Amino acid sequence: MKIGVVGAGNVGATTAQLIAQQELGREIVLLDVAEGIPQGKGLDIAESSPVDRFDTLIKGTNDPEDLCNCGITVVTAGIARKPGMSRDDLLATNAEVVGSVCEHIARVAPNAIVITVTNPLDAMTHVAFKKTGFPPERVVGMAGILDTARYRYFLACELDVSVEDVTAFVLGGHGDSMVPLPRYTTVAGIPVSELLDQCAIDRIVQRTRDGGAEIVGHLKTGSAYYA
Repeated sequence: MKIGVVGAGNVGATTAQLIAQQELGREIVLLDVAEGIPQGKGLDIAESSPVDRFDTLIKGTNDPEDLCNCGITVVTAGIARKPGMSRDDLLATNAEVVGSVCEHIARVAPNAIVITVTNPLDAMTHVAFKKTGFPPERVVGMAGILDTARYRYFLACELDVSVEDVTAFVLGGHGDSMVPLPRYTTVAGIPVSELLDQCAIDRIVQRTRDGGAEIVGHLKTGSAYYA
């Protein structure tokens, strides 16, 4: 399968690297408007293939036509948050970027599945849905798994257990409106309410909601891109 990654910043480049390492596709197209950036990062990832033992082909490009016939496109393009900004502060700028990208995708890769990563995630997924005209099952946002991962990690740290022992999920939007569900959270099958008091649970729930902002606060420029 041919997979497109739109945006060669930290999120896009990391996404392309992980796709290559896991050989999820035969070919990756890393697209960005900045000349030289996708080409350089694509080459850097490709040169790691003998060490990481993968044979995925990687092409860095500035030409949207290279997304032609992609089976999956991951949209990471747009500006990132800075300290003090909410995800919603990115809305106007990133809606224009994502809208333009998705119009190209609809034209050159009409059968693709679109996965949006750009913030504000829920709004950008809606933009992608409208601009591509694709059926809803082919336009998805990735945030639920990220919010759930943060929630599980914080619980594992609090209880000093493996993240693999924590079963949990988070509903709602990717932002302040997300809803971690302690009632359905277990650790090795034990309800979390039997292991932590309500104060500790509330603190972890709030840290989950603030998870992205916490990382932005540390980085000062840019936002999370490994998770």
